[in-house]
Amino acid sequence: MALPWKTAWITGASTGIGRELALQLARQGVIVAASARSRDKLEALSHEQAGIIGYPVDVTDPAAVAEVYRRIVDDIGSPDLAILNAGVWHPMKASGYDAQRAAVSMSVNYLGIANALEPLIATMKDKGRGHIALVASVAGYRGLPMAAAYAPSKAAVISLAEVLRLELASDGLTVSVINPGFVETPMTAENSFPMPFIIKANDAASRIIRGLTRNRFEIAFPWQLVTLLKLARILPYRLYLWLARLTNPQ
Repeated sequence: MALPWKTAWITGASTGIGRELALQLARQGVIVAASARSRDKLEALSHEQAGIIGYPVDVTDPAAVAEVYRRIVDDIGSPDLAILNAGVWHPMKASGYDAQRAAVSMSVNYLGIANALEPLIATMKDKGRGHIALVASVAGYRGLPMAAAYAPSKAAVISLAEVLRLELASDGLTVSVINPGFVETPMTAENSFPMPFIIKANDAASRIIRGLTRNRFEIAFPWQLVTLLKLARILPYRLYLWLARLTNPQ
């Protein structure tokens, strides 16, 4: 089936899910503007697959993001699809809370998306159409152990996506939120704890593209972990906190 987009912009495209998304979209004929901090990895990616153009940028720098996006629009036009995927994962317990690591998580995972949205929404509104996908995480559903820095940043992304979906529909824009569980990437390779229902990055990318073509608001996987955490989300605090402590002893 032909994809509904001719052009796409992906941040965090040098590794993991972002890289697989760029490859799969380009293989299906989409021209992909791929952004990440690593110029070398982007060059390798563009050499691996025709149709991928590298645009190195640090998403935490608003001026740099605006300039790179201007270049993308000059080169390929306002993208039909944008997947704002750049993110960091810093495992952190509350007992060793580190404000600097928390700030980095929020700067990349949330503000990195905000920096891209400002120019992106403006050009898509002018065009009267476009699809914006924000990559959050199932970790944003509830406070989870080891995620004192990560979970709040992803919860903020989920909330932002809900607002954008409501308010941009009248402008012809579609907004989706992507909530993956554990995916085999360089980010998760450092984890020393069990990662239930973990899937491959290429599988994750395929699920995301399939969900985006159907204009779904939330694209979440794997279903086993999503179901467990969504059930946890509706539990009363007293019961949820008791279960969380029981299953994650200190």
